[in-house]
Amino acid sequence: MKKSILLSALALLVCLCACAQPKAQTEEQQNEPSKVYFTKDISPESLLKIYKALGVEAKGRVAVKISTGEGGNNHYLKPTLIRKLVEDVNGTIVECNTAYAGSRNTIEEHWKTIHEHGFDSIFTVDLMDEYGDIRIPVQDDKHIKYDIVGDHIANYDFMINLAHFKGHAMGGFGGVLKNQSIGVASSAGKAYVHSAGVTDSPDEVWGKIAEQDDFIESMASAAQAVADYFKGNIIYINVMNNMSVDCDCDGHPAKPMLKDMGILASTDPVALDQACLDKVFTHTSAEGDDEKPLIERINRQHGTYITDYAEQIGLGSKKYTLIEIDN
Repeated sequence: MKKSILLSALALLVCLCACAQPKAQTEEQQNEPSKVYFTKDISPESLLKIYKALGVEAKGRVAVKISTGEGGNNHYLKPTLIRKLVEDVNGTIVECNTAYAGSRNTIEEHWKTIHEHGFDSIFTVDLMDEYGDIRIPVQDDKHIKYDIVGDHIANYDFMINLAHFKGHAMGGFGGVLKNQSIGVASSAGKAYVHSAGVTDSPDEVWGKIAEQDDFIESMASAAQAVADYFKGNIIYINVMNNMSVDCDCDGHPAKPMLKDMGILASTDPVALDQACLDKVFTHTSAEGDDEKPLIERINRQHGTYITDYAEQIGLGSKKYTLIEIDN
């Protein structure tokens, strides 16, 4: 009798454990396109609205990763635009120092630029590599064997990757993948990615710049490392305004030739950057609204390759469904 009861209890326990296991996704579910949300309105209210549309609550200690913009550059995302979102999630603006001469390559100069651009007047701001950096694992070690990021990354439970989508002299374009790789890397980490794992010295890197595709692959690997670090507690937003062919890291950027398009957001960084690329590449030019200079910059640097490679290593999918939230 006791043996029968024991066996029954054991069978019930096995059943409960089996029921508690998450169901494996079907092949059809795995192949479903990622959702990318879109609004044409670029405003504080719409930025908050598109975050809410994702249905993922930023919990705990929230890092909001942006570019604070090089001194002399006026294209970066302004504090007034992002204020409602940052306040809603009780977020901290996070940045890291650069690996090139300019107004953000030292702690002192970077803080000065942050102040001049108005960020610390409104938000709590954290230079994540101000006191050092750490190495985090990478899945794809084709070039880089780890990712070097500001050690304050350990202070956060959740990240909002809030990127300004525009051109870039070296990557072709900058969106959430660049913002998560080069952007979250410390100055040493930036050198390590730009050299595709050859050096982590900012003083040496510009003589050891990697072949273009190796650099792009290293960026994708570093972006994946940060995604893995946060274990899914991360969301992605691209703001498509002031789309110069030059990045916010350029103190003298070219005038944008392409008109503002809107804000896009997703839980999939690959789908999000791909959706933004598609908007640029399928745009029909008009007087005062010309996509060709940005496309030329992207193609010159083989910039579209980053979504190809990021998909290949499993960071996300290029397949997406665009969901407009304006109606």
